[in-house]
Amino acid sequence: MEDTEFFDICEKEQTAATPFLEQEKDDNNSVTDQFWNVANQPKGHKTGEESEEDDKIKSKDASEGVGEDFDSSGESQECHMNNGNNNNNKTIKYADRVRILNLRRNLNQLDNIAKEKALTIAKAREELSACQLRIEMLTKERECTETKIEEEKEAGNTAAVFRLQAMHRRLCAELGNEKDLESKIALMLKENVYEMWQIEIEQGKFGSLREQLEQDEEELERQCKERAEQRIQKEKTVAQLAERKQQVGKKKETEAWEAYERRHQKVVEDAHRNHEKAAQFLKKSMSRIHQKEAKEELKTQEHMEKRMQAVLSLKNNITSNRETLRTLQLRDKAKALEAKKQEMKMRGNILAEGGDVTKEIFLHKQRVELERHKQEFTEQQKSRKTEIVARILQEEAYVEKQKKHQVWAEALRSQGKLQDSLRWRIKTWQYIENACEDPAATVLQKSWRTPSACSLVDDKSSSVVDFSEKALQDTIHENDDKEASQTLAEPEFTGLWSQECNLYKMPKDETDPKPLGASKLERKIFTENLEKLQSGIIRKQVVSGREFKGCPFYSKPSLIHFKDFDVGKTYKKKIILINASYSVNFCKLVGVSEHLKDFINIHFDPPGQMSAGMSCEVVVTFKPMINEVLEGKVTFLAQNGSFSIPLKCTTKRCVLALDKELIDFGTHVVGETISRMIILTNRGALGTRFKLQTSAADNGTCTTTAKSSLERMVSPALDGITSEERASSSPVESSIYENKEQVSPVHTEEVTLHISLPESQKTESSLGSSHIEQFSQDALITEADLEAENAQSPAEPPHEEELIEITLGKVTEGEIGPFSSIELQIIFTPCVPGDVRAEFEITFDNPNCKPLHFCVIGVSVDVPVWVPNPNVDLKICMYDRLYQDCIIIQSRHSLPEDAGKYFDTETRVLEVPMTIKIADKTKPVEFIVHAIVTTSDLEISPAEVNFGYCTIYEAVQTTITLTNKSILPQEFGFVGLPEFVEIQPSDGFGTLLPLESLNLDIIFKANKAKEYSFELTCKSEINRQFKLSCKAVGVHPPLELSHSLVKFAATALNDVSTATLYVINGHVSLNRFTHAVPRIGKGEIAPVGPTSFEFLVPEDSPVTIMPSVGTVLPGKKCLIQVYFRPVLSEQLIREEAVQMLCRADAQRMMLKKIRELEMQKRKDETVAGKKDGKKPSFAAFRQPLRVRNSKYAAASSGFEPPKPEEIKTNSEEYIAAQYSLIRNFTGKFERYIIPCFVASGDTDEKRGSENLKYSPYNTLYLELHCPAVAPSVVVTSNNGKNIINFGEVAVGHRIIERVTIQNISQEQLALGFSILNPNGPFLLISPVGTLEPGENQFLFISFCPNESKLFFETLDIRSIKATLTLSITGHGVAPSIACSVEGEVLDMGYVIAKEKVTSTFKIQNTSTLPLRYSIKLESLSQTRDKEQQRLPFFITSPPGRTDFVGTQNYSGLSVFNIFPVEGRIEPRKSQDFTVTFSPDHESLYYSDCLKVVLFGKEIARVIWLKGAARNHMMFVEGGDPLDVPVESLAITSPMSEEAAKGELEEPAKPLLLSLEYIQAESSGTPAVRELKIGAIRTAQFASKKNVEFSLDNLPLLQQKGFTIEPVKGTVDRGQIKCISVSWMPPADFDPDHPLMVAAVLTLKGDIKESYRVLFIARVVCT
Repeated sequence: MEDTEFFDICEKEQTAATPFLEQEKDDNNSVTDQFWNVANQPKGHKTGEESEEDDKIKSKDASEGVGEDFDSSGESQECHMNNGNNNNNKTIKYADRVRILNLRRNLNQLDNIAKEKALTIAKAREELSACQLRIEMLTKERECTETKIEEEKEAGNTAAVFRLQAMHRRLCAELGNEKDLESKIALMLKENVYEMWQIEIEQGKFGSLREQLEQDEEELERQCKERAEQRIQKEKTVAQLAERKQQVGKKKETEAWEAYERRHQKVVEDAHRNHEKAAQFLKKSMSRIHQKEAKEELKTQEHMEKRMQAVLSLKNNITSNRETLRTLQLRDKAKALEAKKQEMKMRGNILAEGGDVTKEIFLHKQRVELERHKQEFTEQQKSRKTEIVARILQEEAYVEKQKKHQVWAEALRSQGKLQDSLRWRIKTWQYIENACEDPAATVLQKSWRTPSACSLVDDKSSSVVDFSEKALQDTIHENDDKEASQTLAEPEFTGLWSQECNLYKMPKDETDPKPLGASKLERKIFTENLEKLQSGIIRKQVVSGREFKGCPFYSKPSLIHFKDFDVGKTYKKKIILINASYSVNFCKLVGVSEHLKDFINIHFDPPGQMSAGMSCEVVVTFKPMINEVLEGKVTFLAQNGSFSIPLKCTTKRCVLALDKELIDFGTHVVGETISRMIILTNRGALGTRFKLQTSAADNGTCTTTAKSSLERMVSPALDGITSEERASSSPVESSIYENKEQVSPVHTEEVTLHISLPESQKTESSLGSSHIEQFSQDALITEADLEAENAQSPAEPPHEEELIEITLGKVTEGEIGPFSSIELQIIFTPCVPGDVRAEFEITFDNPNCKPLHFCVIGVSVDVPVWVPNPNVDLKICMYDRLYQDCIIIQSRHSLPEDAGKYFDTETRVLEVPMTIKIADKTKPVEFIVHAIVTTSDLEISPAEVNFGYCTIYEAVQTTITLTNKSILPQEFGFVGLPEFVEIQPSDGFGTLLPLESLNLDIIFKANKAKEYSFELTCKSEINRQFKLSCKAVGVHPPLELSHSLVKFAATALNDVSTATLYVINGHVSLNRFTHAVPRIGKGEIAPVGPTSFEFLVPEDSPVTIMPSVGTVLPGKKCLIQVYFRPVLSEQLIREEAVQMLCRADAQRMMLKKIRELEMQKRKDETVAGKKDGKKPSFAAFRQPLRVRNSKYAAASSGFEPPKPEEIKTNSEEYIAAQYSLIRNFTGKFERYIIPCFVASGDTDEKRGSENLKYSPYNTLYLELHCPAVAPSVVVTSNNGKNIINFGEVAVGHRIIERVTIQNISQEQLALGFSILNPNGPFLLISPVGTLEPGENQFLFISFCPNESKLFFETLDIRSIKATLTLSITGHGVAPSIACSVEGEVLDMGYVIAKEKVTSTFKIQNTSTLPLRYSIKLESLSQTRDKEQQRLPFFITSPPGRTDFVGTQNYSGLSVFNIFPVEGRIEPRKSQDFTVTFSPDHESLYYSDCLKVVLFGKEIARVIWLKGAARNHMMFVEGGDPLDVPVESLAITSPMSEEAAKGELEEPAKPLLLSLEYIQAESSGTPAVRELKIGAIRTAQFASKKNVEFSLDNLPLLQQKGFTIEPVKGTVDRGQIKCISVSWMPPADFDPDHPLMVAAVLTLKGDIKESYRVLFIARVVCT
């Protein structure tokens, strides 16, 4: 505790120390903590909780705890030493060893800290000495600099003074820094020394502990060595025991292997002996088997011949039956004609008598029907009696069979003990008798095992085998008896079956499946697993406590179906098995169904272990050999159970169906002709021939004469036994049909008994007997039906009248192909009022196709009016005369006239008095019949509906009104609707209350381009029909949309959702026979070619379609993108702003009233207090004071809200309203229907789309469902706009914008950001990870364009709920300027030394953004000092001059000055710059480099400033340079004017002028050079206004070929004159030696100057 507190105090004192000591302090703290733990361990080894409590003590006051900690530390040390002395001779425990190790580690750490601290002190002392040395050096440099400053001040060198002063300031600053560093290092050194002292004190305290620790370590090392020796000794003992055990095991293994070899040799020898014995009987057995197979083959051929004969006889019977049926049909037609004549005769008699024809015929039909029902009931009673008798006889036969079986079993038991072989034979016979009770099944199974040519015939007529059992029963029994006697009575290998042959039995220990060298537990486990495997136990799969139940594998597809196969071809299907269990599973193929093995081949590679959800493939190959339907399954075995996949193979077949089974013509007036179509569809892959005819059952009902026995045979076939069933029946069944044709109705019962009795006596053929019994019952029922039909009265009205009213169309027979359909026409021509019904039958040539039946009904009503006198007799009439007569037409609805006074036409009440007279009574019984008569009409309004033009891609809806005119509720329903019409609600069905009107929606959807005209039929509950005529024109547009309905996802405000669709031009051919062509109704077909479209989007809608106009070529499609961006409308925001202002004003007025009331209340209390003598409290005046000072105190009471149009978009009210609406937005759903106009042709940009003609009927419609929701993240900066516009930014310049986003949802959001273009100019600097509810965060986005163009990117801020899209745009502009300085040089000309001259140039901003500029001179650059250290360019000879800074002033001031130096130039504006040239001495090489820098980075323009200074007013220019443009910086004292005047002659200045004459083949051009003489404009030298010049030695020059003009002259101030020098080589000129001539040029101005001009001329050849 003492150590810890002490180091905590040190840590607090070293808080202000240098940073490199912090790590050492942390190490000290950790070490002292460890010392504290170690010091307290001897007192009982404190646990971790106690050490934590001890750590908490460190927070106590340091001054109070230092002494206590030192005391406790001393006590702990003494206790440790005492314990150590007492335990020297004892074994050190684990806790003591840990304590020793910890103590050693802590002491080592303390030593390391001491070493590091000593090193730190040494480094600090070195740094302190180095710092003191630097301070001395800086002090000396400062004193030296001060001395130089004084010297330069005395010399007047201002530039040097400024430079030395700057150096002095720098030295002072460095000296101050070094002194501060010295004080810090000294303080740090002091602290480190103090810490070192503390560490040494601590080391001294732990000295005794260190000695004790060394003793403990020695003792610990000694004990470790002893334990190591003991462990080595034990290991040696264990190794010896293991070696002995291994030797014993090897010996046992060798003995066991030798015993196994002996047993194996013995088994092999026994097997050889048994094989030799078996080979003796093999030849005999094989010969016996061959003989048996030959006999079976012979029997099979005989059996097949019998079956073929049976089939041929069946075919002949079918042919004869067809002929008989045709005969019956002709006879029925004749009978029908005769019955029709009788009915017409009866109708005439009834009309002659004046009776109601319909009523009489209806009553007659009812009487005939009643008689027929009675006859049918009698026949049913007879047939039931026959069935009962047959069943009784069958039960008696079964009882006799059971009795015989019991007698046989008792006889066997009474024989006593039999021999073993005989007993086994009897058991085998019993098993065969019980298992093979159905021989027909055995025959079927054998046929499946051997798919030979004979078996194929058997398979096709398997049912024939079943029903032919009676005919072949004796033969089969004989064959079974022989086969059983051959198989079981005599063994194949008598030697092996005899009891005397003792087979070798392996001993139990030899059959033990245990592995060699296994333990008892391993043998037990192996035995249990083997038993489980042999017994077929399947493991349950339990994962996480849940047991898997169900199919372990799922298959795709779930059914293996081979459809419409052809015999001989090979078909393959691949299925996928998916592991649906909870964990790893296995899959093994077991096989397919037994009867499918010859046709199905499975290719399956076991995949091994399969994890849950993994799959494997199975290939199923099917090669059909027979043309039959096969069904079975493929079985697999999994780890937790077996499963199977159903397999089905179906042949090509005819799947025939009618679209309706009932044709209802409805109610029609007599004399009309109505036709309906019925569609016959073949959904199978096999075609057939069909025939439509009147149903035979329908004809039978019209029969009036007795039927013969031949009809009784045919009628079961017409009642439901199809030709397919006859073809599959057995010869027994065919014989039954033959017997039925031969016997009479009287003997039918006897025939049935004759067939059923023998079958009941044979239990082995129970299946065949049941079928025969069934056919016998059908025969009886059919006979009863025929007798009932024969009992009909000759006066019964024949049903063949329907053939007159309901007839067939032209197509009654033909061929129907596979997967096709045929329309059949039914014509209804009502002749007689009443209900008409006819039944038709469609038969097929394919025997496997059952006939199809359908019914046709109709109702014929009479004309609603009738005439009392149907004949108008005008007697004998003469020509040319007029004869007239009256025809009375009466309505059949004549209740008011017929009832007379008993019927009230207004109330529709019928009151009829009735009287009942009783025989032998004088007083009658009177009563009144009351009835309210109402109509049953339903009114449809409008009566005709015209849907107009409707495209095939849309539906048109119209509304009709259905009104109930009755005072009773009526049920109604629209029936027989076309497929292109739909009625809602309730699909056009419902109930109308009395006098109720109901609106119904009729939805029409055209399926092709044509003109539609159809009627909708509404039926009431009393079967009244009401028609609604409808018309429409179907339109097939040239274009189509891939999606006509787009449902956007829920989109947040200011977010964007995108949907994609296509405009397709599928019109590539004008052939309307191959496909549907675009047209309007039956109009012209649209031309094939480019077709244009245009989407017309409503204004102010949040939907955008890109592109909205385009052209699609034939067979192509155009991509269309639809964008949905929900936003708040400006009008809504303005209205919300006005409402918010009104609410704020109302709230302000309410607060004002409340405050006024409070103030009045306080005033009243104050007055009451004064009256009572109490002083008012200060709190009573504080609130009125605040109210008085509030900003609302001066507000007026009246408030006029602004108009919404007056609210500006950038105002605070607008922004607040926008935020309020966004936060309170609850969602909105909008539906838009966008029209798309279509026109043929191409959109030409030059002419525009107005030149294309379009039809409004070809318009397409796109429906959009747009749900909008509230956003979760919004932008609160930039007035809530999601667009970040950086504007125009200079290329290479970077601008940063800050965007504020806020989470307005109620939950925390994790944000994600889309990736901006890594090569683009935009960069997201600070992305945000999460946003708390209501939290604001900043996003910083930078823009640095790299080229001059417009940039645009989007940044998506994604959250779980929505996506916020920020549109970032910026325009990179390359800054450009135009300078008025032509070229790159601005020449200031000649100036008198110490005078100034100015020049102005202009820079214009030609870009579109403001430019920040700065002007920099090369002579004032910071790198100028380094550049001056280089060699001049005339020495290094660079390719071009790189140093533009020439002679500078001696005074240190700049030669050239520019104003302004920096500023801003607005777009399309210009800035004037003034350059001042002020030299302080004479020089011809004043120059500098001016740089125009934009935005502090880019150098836009470089101008070379040059000028010359003279002490006199004249100058000469021209000639070749003879000196360098760099002057020495040494200051030369200028010559005084007196000295200049006193000097008589000044040496002439050299001037070199070289001329080169170019010699050509023709006459050359003279070489020409110029010398310029100028006079400087100056205020000095007022006495001399111009400069005179002259050139001597002119004759010599002319002699040498030189021509000079002018030779002399004057130059005014500020003017320049040129002396032209030309040279032509003279005749005696030697080209090898250049010509040199000298002349003196004299200038007279303020002084006289002479120039020695040296002319050098030479000839140059081209």
